[in-house]
Amino acid sequence: MSKRLILASASPRRRTLLEQIAVEFDVAPADIDESVHPDETPTHYVQRLAVSKAQAVFQAGAVVLGADTAVVIDDEILGKPCGLTQGVTMLQRLSGRAHEVLTAIAAFDGERLESRVVTSMVHFRSVDAEEAQMYWRTGEPADKAGGYGIQGIGGIFVERLEGSYSAVVGLPLEQTEQLLRLLDIDTWSTRIDGRRTPN
Repeated sequence: MSKRLILASASPRRRTLLEQIAVEFDVAPADIDESVHPDETPTHYVQRLAVSKAQAVFQAGAVVLGADTAVVIDDEILGKPCGLTQGVTMLQRLSGRAHEVLTAIAAFDGERLESRVVTSMVHFRSVDAEEAQMYWRTGEPADKAGGYGIQGIGGIFVERLEGSYSAVVGLPLEQTEQLLRLLDIDTWSTRIDGRRTPN
């Protein structure tokens, strides 16, 4: 019998991506400290948070999927902007340059823990201050790492992407499928039965 799957995230984008691949899951957001530790690399940071989220909401008989995404430029993690000034500054920093997006996923069943980190390179066109301010006024960048959403209006700034689009959005689908199957989630049964009703 396939185990129950829990998504340890409140992100509507991750929920949409899991729904896209037609697996059944429940949602139980994890409340953890997301501060960066001193001398912590971006890769270690996203992996630590993904694992911590998965472990924080574990329930017996379930597999918990945790994920975390970071936008990185010049080896610095860009978090969610706190207001207009910071949002515009972030976007201008990304303007005309390439930056990394690191997304870690972790699956935990109480005994086994599997995790992956997926690195993608996003190339931005030039964005001037006026356009950055107009983008901020749409409301989209306020809750996005790095101050933009590739799956929304922010996609207009992206010249090209090297890597996984779904990872940049928040959940690398190929690697997610691998982890779920490693931890005995029968992903194909619900697809074949046509059930797509996450709770």
